[in-house]
Amino acid sequence: MHIITSRTLESRRHFLQTLAAGGAFYTVSGLFAEALTLTPPTTSGPFYPDHLPLDQDNDLIRITDDLTPAIGTITNLTGRILDVKGAPLKGALVELWQADDLGSYLHSRGIQRGKERDAHFQGYGKFETASDGGWRFRTIKPGLYTGRTRHYHFGITLPGRQRRFTTQLFFAGEPGNDRDMVLRGIRDAAQRASVIREFSAVPGTKELTAQWAIVMGLTPGDGHDDAPGGPPPGSRDDQRPDGPRRPPEK
Repeated sequence: MHIITSRTLESRRHFLQTLAAGGAFYTVSGLFAEALTLTPPTTSGPFYPDHLPLDQDNDLIRITDDLTPAIGTITNLTGRILDVKGAPLKGALVELWQADDLGSYLHSRGIQRGKERDAHFQGYGKFETASDGGWRFRTIKPGLYTGRTRHYHFGITLPGRQRRFTTQLFFAGEPGNDRDMVLRGIRDAAQRASVIREFSAVPGTKELTAQWAIVMGLTPGDGHDDAPGGPPPGSRDDQRPDGPRRPPEK
């Protein structure tokens, strides 16, 4: 069952208009230019929402009928879920969760010290892929959480599977990339490069856009999270590739 609402359809139309204006439609040849490097798994972190929002669509900038948009630079993320042979995967549930513009997560322990969470930012969204394996999110550029470089969290659950594959997406050129232990913990250079993307400006706007093909080559969830229940107890996301051994200090 596709996760579609009237606002989701409007969001998709906006995506198409935005990408068309920027000449950013990806092609099959473009997607395969990286020789289908397998997307590496990473920790899901401690801040998968411990209370999911009522609004869970793929437009994280506006919550239901809230007229006030989220604070931050609007970012359009698009891509596909592919298998190791490059075939698109239909019916994959793609989840996205991230920090707001101030670096706080939609989690009871995910608020940055001395700051408040942006109440107008959804913080979490999901999208179910169609026959082309395509997914898209309209969100913001994530703020910096203490001890981490800028990043998005992704979870992919394939049809018929009960476990979630988790990975993270990073920004090219971020000063913190070289120090981030999650990113540095990806030993294979090609795989590490595959989760770092260039975010370009959408012409005529202040928005950003990026494309990312997620190539599933491992059994989703091996050693990672149960879906749909979120991360296993005790998982954490700081400067260790597999999470810290104790909660970060507040």
